Amino acid sequence: MKRAIHLSIFAFMLVGSGVAAPAFAQPATQAPLRQPDVIYVPTPPEVVTAMLKVAKVGKDDVVYDLGSGDGRIVIAAVKEFGASRGTGIDINPVRISEANENAQKAGVSDKVRFLNQDLFETNLSEATVVTLYLLPSLNVKLMPKLLAELKPGSRVVSHSFDMGDWKPDQTLDVNGRAVYFWTIPAKR
Repeated sequence: MKRAIHLSIFAFMLVGSGVAAPAFAQPATQAPLRQPDVIYVPTPPEVVTAMLKVAKVGKDDVVYDLGSGDGRIVIAAVKEFGASRGTGIDINPVRISEANENAQKAGVSDKVRFLNQDLFETNLSEATVVTLYLLPSLNVKLMPKLLAELKPGSRVVSHSFDMGDWKPDQTLDVNGRAVYFWTIPAKR
């Protein structure tokens, strides 16, 4: 027991000093908050670019990616499109850790954050752009939340899947992959 405590203190001192900790010092992997609704499949870079272009992401935008995986969409939104901030939401802590590492490598960790949360329970009200790559049934389930929490004029972009009866403002074909775009309408 004493040896394990000493190894943990040693690993903490190494990490705190900026020195890479040995493999035994890695934290235990935390389980997802609940069973994920989808399997992790990364969005190809050309689709990420098309999604952010169709949403006209710019300096005044706060981009939320629901089911953010490795963080590539919010990282690109900030780094390549100049969004003021980005937030990735993922239920799997392994993806959150990976996304934080990617943000650090990209030099944007001061403008992005990744939250280990359930996207159906996350407050989306500060987002001006929401991106997603979820199944159609999840998009339809998410639609009332998007319409209730996002301000009129906010944009929603989905890779591959639509939102049932909510007709998109625009649909793109990116190398055989669909991208759907909606604008949140004025409140009635």
